[in-house]
Amino acid sequence: MQEDLFEEDLFGAPVTADPPTNKQPPEPTPTDSAKPPPAKARKASVQAVAWSDALRALGAALPAQVHLGTSSWSYPGWQGLVWEGAHSEQTLSKKGLEVYAQHPLMRTVSIDRNFYRPLSASDFARYAAMVPADFRFMVKAPSLLTDALVRSDDGRGKEPNTAFLSPELALQEFIAPVMEGLGKHLGALVFQLSPLPWNMLDRLPQVIAQLRTMLCALPALQPHAPDGVIAVEVRDPQWLAPDILPLFAQALRDASATYCIGLHAKMPPLAEQLPLLRKLWPTPLVCRWNLHPVHGPYGYAEAEKLYVPYDRIHHPEPDLHAELAALIRTFAAHGQPVHMAISNHAEGCAPMSVQTLARAITQRPPHA
Repeated sequence: MQEDLFEEDLFGAPVTADPPTNKQPPEPTPTDSAKPPPAKARKASVQAVAWSDALRALGAALPAQVHLGTSSWSYPGWQGLVWEGAHSEQTLSKKGLEVYAQHPLMRTVSIDRNFYRPLSASDFARYAAMVPADFRFMVKAPSLLTDALVRSDDGRGKEPNTAFLSPELALQEFIAPVMEGLGKHLGALVFQLSPLPWNMLDRLPQVIAQLRTMLCALPALQPHAPDGVIAVEVRDPQWLAPDILPLFAQALRDASATYCIGLHAKMPPLAEQLPLLRKLWPTPLVCRWNLHPVHGPYGYAEAEKLYVPYDRIHHPEPDLHAELAALIRTFAAHGQPVHMAISNHAEGCAPMSVQTLARAITQRPPHA
């Protein structure tokens, strides 16, 4: 068995935990009949679908440290996939998380709205009260910390952002409220750095030094949240250039942070991002599958127009699923936590993408 793992092991470190089970769960389908989830003492206006036995078996086959999920949860088009009946986006925003967290495969969700307006500790505490004990949240840092420019309503940069990578604001507006509100449910806190202006890309070593200063000023998460990790996602491929990558890796290591793989048309393919993870090994795996490359680096509006209501797969990516599954198996086999969020804009329907990825993770590799 260890020989099989080493054949697909992308990092070459000794196995420190049992690998995922090789037992093949039956193929799940969204419409399979099954026993409904246990009734709640208080009847909710949003009800979960009746999860099939096959879907439950697939969830049970995933390693415990693998947390798969989506970006947000308030999509009416997920009717029949996550909840029964038709509901408005407003209703699902308030009441959908409790049902989402009952799904056999959904063990995390990315709270992306925090990027646009910082949430309070009470907001995070309300979310934490809706999920089971083993659920972990991914949270994006506010843009006031991660965007080097102050932007107008149309997204154009107006002037330098004096709060960019501010240690004081990072603690006050992000880390402190998340730690207080989410507690042990805290998973990955992601500083997604917006594309930098050219004058800053020309002096990336100085930006990396500024990033290191901020990260090193933040409190450790593990004493408070055992699976907590701080991760940095970037949107400029220059961060991975041969002369820059070692500096970036050293800054992350110094702060006990990690790199968040960003699957986005602005960034190189998955395989070209792995050298940075190798320099950080051992480390948790944090990954956000944001946008299908067919839409280009600025294609969110195009993807939304094509994919809404996000109820089916439009652009399947079987090769990427296979790559991600191998990567996740490697991290899980070495006992490292995995935090993976998939957007509707990745293939067209995030819950279906999660199911496909879960299936790939639990399957034996062909060479085995």
